[in-house]
Amino acid sequence: MIGPGATRELKLNKPLQEVRVGLVGAGNMGTNHVRSLARIPGAVVAAICDADEANAEQARGIVTEAGHPAPTLYTRGERDFERLCGQEDLDLVYATNPWEWHTAVCVTAMNHDKHAATEVPAAVTLEECWQLVETAERTGRQCIILENCCYDRVELMVLNLVRRGLLGDLVHAECGYMHDLRNEKLPDARTTPWRTQHSIRRNEDLYPTHGVGPVAQCMNVNRGNRFSHLVSMSTGSKGLNLFAAAKFGSDHPHATRTYAVGDVVTTLIRTTAGQTVVVKHDTNSPRPYSRDYFVQGTRGVVRKYPEEKIHIEGRSETKKWESLEGYAGEFAHPLWERLANQDSMDLGHGLMDYLVDYRVIQCLRAGGSPDIDVYDAATWSAISALSGQSIADGSRPIAFPDFTRGRWKVRPPLGIVS
Repeated sequence: MIGPGATRELKLNKPLQEVRVGLVGAGNMGTNHVRSLARIPGAVVAAICDADEANAEQARGIVTEAGHPAPTLYTRGERDFERLCGQEDLDLVYATNPWEWHTAVCVTAMNHDKHAATEVPAAVTLEECWQLVETAERTGRQCIILENCCYDRVELMVLNLVRRGLLGDLVHAECGYMHDLRNEKLPDARTTPWRTQHSIRRNEDLYPTHGVGPVAQCMNVNRGNRFSHLVSMSTGSKGLNLFAAAKFGSDHPHATRTYAVGDVVTTLIRTTAGQTVVVKHDTNSPRPYSRDYFVQGTRGVVRKYPEEKIHIEGRSETKKWESLEGYAGEFAHPLWERLANQDSMDLGHGLMDYLVDYRVIQCLRAGGSPDIDVYDAATWSAISALSGQSIADGSRPIAFPDFTRGRWKVRPPLGIVS
């Protein structure tokens, strides 16, 4: 049964002098997090789990090279995170393994009285979204989605602009994940990576949180506002077949198989406050990278891609864009300003990878609520399954579950943390 019972208040954790972390999944993003955590005051990477022992050893080397004690390794297969959660004295467990394992790792961690933090998306199905929420409420443990794009420079600046009232009342936003991943999905003639398996099985927005997370924060979703319903549609699927035919030959299985996901999936969301959000997913096309970040209010608009620009009524020249950089001195987010000069810009994706980990550790050490909690993890991730339902049913409107069970009406918006 989905969403049974009465909601419970998520508890604030006790302040922690140090946060002992176990990491599950030491691939590309996992090692990025290890590099960040090794530099964050109060964070201790105490255990690392990966079915590939070489990955685990490499991550352990990052920790020891930073001058910290060697973490314990768990390398007995894909479920060895259960042993890590059961045996290790940890405060927090990171899920940085493939998507289909994120919920299982987080639920196991919380059931062992440990906080959880997960790479995106936090869940693949609606059932998994509810499982995360209900486990967090029952155990009183935090479950945080590690959405690094909420901490990128422009997204933080736009949040500051919104909180300062410069855009007026928000009415619309556009966002998404447009990233040519054809080589990653079809790297060679013999391999079908886990990410490609999702493209084979699922016709939905497979990766919505990079775009929608920063927009949801600006619109106070789950904190005075919420997503009401969505409508989705997808194009046909041609990109991966054409790419595989050119790379491996027209008769190769990569070129002849059926891929479920449309080359472009477009979702339109409406909030209870009357705002609209367009979310796009496009990873099978030859194109430059973009998150298509655009926020529109009653007093102005701001855009990030393909260039950073802004127009504010009464401040900008009539009907003309101006560079967003001209607003940085006055409206740069204080968190970015305070930490941008540290030696953390080389940790992957610029400073935002460091900041997402920094804020998780900082909040747990202070005993405060995280910037991005389990309700955000469930709501942002649920776009995938809901978009798939809409597409499968002829683009029928689909209602959003209220993972807060009404508490969105009284929860305060995210402030400008420093």
